Amino acid sequence: MSSTTTDALIEAVTREVLAALAGRGACDCSDPACQGACAAHCSDTVRGVVSTGAGRISYSGNGADVPRDLARFIDHTLLKPDATAAEIDRLCDEARELGFAAVCVNPTWVRRCAQRLRGSGVGVASVVGFPFGAGTTEVKALEARRAIRDGAREIDMVINVGALRSGDHDLVRRDIEKVADACREAGALCKVIIETALLTDEEKVVASHLAKLAKADFVKTSTGFAGGGATVHDVLLMRETVGPKLGVKASGGIRSAEDVRELIAAGATRIGASASVQIVTGGEAAGGRY
Repeated sequence: MSSTTTDALIEAVTREVLAALAGRGACDCSDPACQGACAAHCSDTVRGVVSTGAGRISYSGNGADVPRDLARFIDHTLLKPDATAAEIDRLCDEARELGFAAVCVNPTWVRRCAQRLRGSGVGVASVVGFPFGAGTTEVKALEARRAIRDGAREIDMVINVGALRSGDHDLVRRDIEKVADACREAGALCKVIIETALLTDEEKVVASHLAKLAKADFVKTSTGFAGGGATVHDVLLMRETVGPKLGVKASGGIRSAEDVRELIAAGATRIGASASVQIVTGGEAAGGRY
């Protein structure tokens, strides 16, 4: 597809998505109980806006009393740069004990996690181009292949945000395609982090559509390192753009059970969380572990 054709398609999609969401936020109800939390109070209306909601959610911060059956939604996450081997082992043991869907770690820990979780049914996810997305396409693809070889079955890559904001859509698409190709070769999932905190609504739509064109499996809101975080509006915007087949993972700044409930009410089926244990046990969280 030529650059001109791609840009014209993106422009058309952007107009449609923004028109669909303009002026109504999560819903257009008049329920005074909503006060901006329509996804929690008017879930049927919110579901009418999207075919399904977010495919996955990342959570960081204080935990709350959330039922244990939410564990199957959760990617148990530890991405801080000073994480120790003991902390990684504890992450894996907690994921196994509580039945989390996956652990999400930096590439250096993938092999350790894969060995520790062998036979448990808990997956291993890792990150590529994290957290800035400013590396070259070739290096991102190589990083993805190495993580997969070490045992990762899900790759969360960060787009080239600067290229996107510069209007270089072809570069962004190629960047995603190369990593998606590396994942597809090995049967792994490719999730594309678009870093919503740095983008306008129009740019979020463009990034999500480029991920779809590049045949990624998921779009994801943020790394958790750029400020801001996931909102119901962003989840709806991204879902409107990619349609019902791609996953949508919300991440960053999700710090309470109410945050989680709102996003699940919008249709979320996975939560990537650094406070996962506190979420499912109702314990006190010591803070996020991104």
